[in-house]
Formats: sequence, C-alpha cells, structure tokens
Amino acid sequence: MAKLVGVHEAMARLDAAWADAHDATELSRRQLIAVNAAIGVLQRRVEAVQADVAAGIAHESRPELGAESLAKQQGFRSPAKLIAATTGVSAGDAARLVAVGEATAPRADLVGSPVPAKYPVVRDALATGALGVAAAGLLIALLERCRVAAGVERTAEGERVLVEKAAGLALDDVRKLVVRAEAWLDPAGVEPREEERRVRRSVTIFERDGMVHLNALLDAETAAPVVTAIRGFVTAAFAACKDATDADAPDADRRTVPMIQADALHVFCAHVLGCETTLPLAGATVIVRMNLDDLESRAGVAGVDGIDQPVSVGVARRIAAGGGVIPWVLGGESEILDWGREKRLFTRAQRLALVERDGGCAMCGLPPEMTRAHHIRWWQRDAGPTDLSNGVLLCETCHHRIHDNGWEIRIDGVGTAARVWCIPPAYVDPDRTPRLGGRARLDIAA
Repeated sequence: MAKLVGVHEAMARLDAAWADAHDATELSRRQLIAVNAAIGVLQRRVEAVQADVAAGIAHESRPELGAESLAKQQGFRSPAKLIAATTGVSAGDAARLVAVGEATAPRADLVGSPVPAKYPVVRDALATGALGVAAAGLLIALLERCRVAAGVERTAEGERVLVEKAAGLALDDVRKLVVRAEAWLDPAGVEPREEERRVRRSVTIFERDGMVHLNALLDAETAAPVVTAIRGFVTAAFAACKDATDADAPDADRRTVPMIQADALHVFCAHVLGCETTLPLAGATVIVRMNLDDLESRAGVAGVDGIDQPVSVGVARRIAAGGGVIPWVLGGESEILDWGREKRLFTRAQRLALVERDGGCAMCGLPPEMTRAHHIRWWQRDAGPTDLSNGVLLCETCHHRIHDNGWEIRIDGVGTAARVWCIPPAYVDPDRTPRLGGRARLDIAA
C-alpha cells in the first residue's frame, strides 16, 4: 500500500510540473527539467511496485506447485515469460524484476514470524524512488557475488554505501561503481578474476564488404597501454583542431572520434614497422595508483588511470616493470606542488596530484588523457595562483561550460583528500545545490 501511495505522489508531482501545457512543445525549459525529473521518480516508483508484483508471481509459480503454478496456468513456462508477455519487456528484464523483487521482499522464518528483507536498504531506496530496478539489480548481483567472501557485516556495510553512492547516478556510472566496489568487498578475488579475463583476451581480424574488421577483447593489463595511447592520440588531434586558424576551411579536420581512433591504430602500427617518427600522444602515460604498503606487501588492489577495472598488485608490478616508475611524494619536499603566481602552467607533478583527486574530468568523468588542468580562479582575470587548491581537471566541453554557462567549481579540503563540488547556475537550480564531482563521486571508502 505504501508503494502505491508513492506512485500517486509521483503522479501528482508530474501533474504539477506539467501545469497547463497541452503537450511537451509548450513546456518552458524549467518545466522540461521538472517534468523529466518527475517522470524519473514516477518510473522508479512504478518499477518498485513491479518488482514486488514480480516476486509475488514468482512465488505463486514456484516449481513445487506443479500444475498449480500461476505461470503455467496462464500458459507460460516461467514467471519471467508471463511478466515479459504482459508488460512488453524482454525476458531478461522480467527475470531482473523477479530477482530484485525476491531480494527485497519481506520474508518469514521457519515458524512463520516476519523477518526483514534480504537487502532492506535497497528495498527502501526502491520505495522512495531513489533507485530504479536496473540499478538495484546491479547492486544486488554484486552483493550476492561477494556475500560469502565479504561476510555478513561487510555486506551490510557495502549495501548501505552502495545505495548512498548510486542514488542519482546514471546506470552507466552505477556499473563503474559496481566494478570498483567488487574489489573493495572482495579484494582477494581480484587476482583470480584477472586470470579468468586474461585467458579470454583476443583480437580477431576478418574482411567483409571491402572493409577489414578488428574485434578486440582485452583484459585490464593488456588494455591499459592500448587505451592510453589511443586516447592520447585523440586528445592531440582535438588540440590540433582547436589551434587551427579556420575550422570552416575545406581542409579542416572533420574526423569523428572513431575515425581518429582508427587512424591512431594505423599510425602506431606504421611507426612500429618504420620506427622513425615521433608519435603525437599529448603526453599520454600509463599511470598505476596504489598504496605503498600494498605494493610492498603484495596485498590489496591498484587502479589504472582510464581503466575502470581495478587490478591486483601482481598486475600493477608488471605494468610498473614494463613502463618504469617515477617516484613522487604528494606534498613532500621532493616536489613543489603549489607555485602561487610564479608559474602559469601546472607541472607534471601537480597534474598527477589532480588526477589522484579528480580521477579525470571533475564534471563528466572523461578519462585523464582527455582533460587539461585549468585554473578555477582564472590566471589573468582573477590573478588565480597555480596551486592544487585552485586547479581542476576538465575536458574541453566542461571547460567551456564553466566559462560560458555560469557553472562554478569549489574545492573543499586539502590535497588529494579534497573534494570537488560543481555548482550549477541559478537558471539550472534556483538553490544552486552543489553536486559532488571528481573521483569521490564513485569512490568506495575503505
């Protein structure tokens, strides 16, 4: 009943946001945003009810009922098939509704006394519209995989942290969160999973319709230099386009990103065959980040900039052995990380520190290779210093958003432990509520 009340509340919110407009073409920009948000809440609350109903259908269709199974009586082989046919979703989506519904439904013990749902925090988030079924399904699947290795207390803590982090994220970002959280919940399982992925790596080449097709399936260790080099080439190509005097000239670079990536592969292979030219990679370097104690003890996990999948210490050591290690101590005496007004451009050490804090573009999350270090308080207009507290990593699009559209950046805290906040202009959010950006948006605290 409570979930149905939530659906009615979401409907009322949608009606209020829509106001007197006959259709979407008559909505103002502010109304479009409000209606879109109301639709999101309504959709998530309806999905929560769907998941409950799906769990009920599955319970009434359990195998031990035989011919009395609800699904079989309706002419379907399984509850998922019944739900898919009546709601118009795929069988996979219907199965996910069942799985989420069963994992979040109230339960009873052997004597019939009520006990909490298996994942009560996820259930509450579904009921309030904070999470949709797809995101809840990703979190539940992760918690189920790690439940034995993590233990009851760690799993409960993981559920709380994951729900808190996932609320408000797009589904693609929830997937990234799950990848990182798996290493946090089950660090001992990282290395075995790596070996499983490593034996699956492949590149296939075939010709069709006059084109050569290359399909690559790479584990994180194999992919790290490939991804870093190609992204560096793309960044260099974009920088060259930006510096061009006439973007409308007949010979201007109008390649798409996939085209530039294909050209990068061509250039790299031609370089290997000839090995006489310097490649334009915009300073791209594979960076592996991990705790020094973990590196020395060979326990724990590491991260590779630009790769979502955490890697084991063994992989981190192999990458370091292959590419060399540049030691640097954040805030130590070996590097000056705050230059004040003495230097205009951020140094390599400062950029490494910003990558450690921001993880890539602080606003949209693009990988570090596709970002530049920018002054928050401008160098010329505001006499802003070249210090970490005044620096932020941004891609070109988000940089223009800051400069042209009224967004602001605020840094709270010191060093790599600082947090980046993106503050929207009043026309986007009248309250100008800060939005967490940078690495902290997806990081799981240990």
